[in-house]
Amino acid sequence: MIELSSADVPAADRFAWWCAVTERELVPTVLSCSQTDDFQVSLTILQLGHVTMTAPRFNLLDDMRSRRTSKLIRHSDPEQWWLTLVRAGSMWLEQDRNHAQLSAGDLVLHSTSRPFRCAIRHHNGKPAGTIALQLPRKAVKLSDRLLGGHVARTLPSAHGVAALLARFMESILQQRTALGEAENGRLGTVVSDLATMFLAEMADAAHVVPAGTRQQALAQQIKGFVRLNLARRDLSPSTIATAHHISVRYLHHLFQYEGQSIGQYIRHQRLERCRADLTDPLLSNQSVAQIAARCGFADAASFNRAFKTAYSVPPGDYRTSRLRDRVDDRRALQD
Repeated sequence: MIELSSADVPAADRFAWWCAVTERELVPTVLSCSQTDDFQVSLTILQLGHVTMTAPRFNLLDDMRSRRTSKLIRHSDPEQWWLTLVRAGSMWLEQDRNHAQLSAGDLVLHSTSRPFRCAIRHHNGKPAGTIALQLPRKAVKLSDRLLGGHVARTLPSAHGVAALLARFMESILQQRTALGEAENGRLGTVVSDLATMFLAEMADAAHVVPAGTRQQALAQQIKGFVRLNLARRDLSPSTIATAHHISVRYLHHLFQYEGQSIGQYIRHQRLERCRADLTDPLLSNQSVAQIAARCGFADAASFNRAFKTAYSVPPGDYRTSRLRDRVDDRRALQD
């Protein structure tokens, strides 16, 4: 992982520094911004196997504009598809006569192998930011002919595989400090498969995606569904299979490759959610039984047994200990 910040550079040199960083770490472009005297930006770079994830964050009062020309492409081209999620602020992008106006939550596709223009702007004075997946064209099992017509088009991420992909990108970025090299490689495979499936659906070409990629994307979609529906008492292999238009038998087949059954996955996610909620000060007025019910456990007794088996301590004792540790940490900071 690489973390870069203009705060580490003298104010007068920051824009020139950013131009050099984008050429070296991203893709060569011509940059422009009226706020060059104190250019404020940070950049996170994660190498996820063959996929590079980049997340710039701009704290600017003016647009940050970028232009990739034919001359720059002839000089240097990584031959990548970029799939970008707007996290904050807004963005516009032009490529191949398409023009996308994007706001927070939108996705957009473009190619490094053809000229483009784009700009990032703040919203109400707040920083703007994006997350981009830099996908090697050879790794995306879809032809340029299929994807070319979909560049620079606004792609909402509110539903389906798009929503799952956007949440997955955000979660990788948020957990980046806890990830090791082996985990990054596995995550790169998963996010590449999700991106490929999303792009295939967008291009109405899901049938050309390899079966393994489709299975991986479906497994991730099912996991996302489970995490969003932990409170449902009727969450079961049957209801999950029905929601995804597959048989229960095929659902169990998918999870053979996950190292645990679908039932084990549901229970683990419920326990992890309860463990997080038990240490949340905002939920301190709720009893252990109430928290268990919120996470889909039918009764307090079965929850207590499952929690103690998983974490070797009763949930009440775990909560008391962790909340006491929080108080001790705050006092230590005040001292």
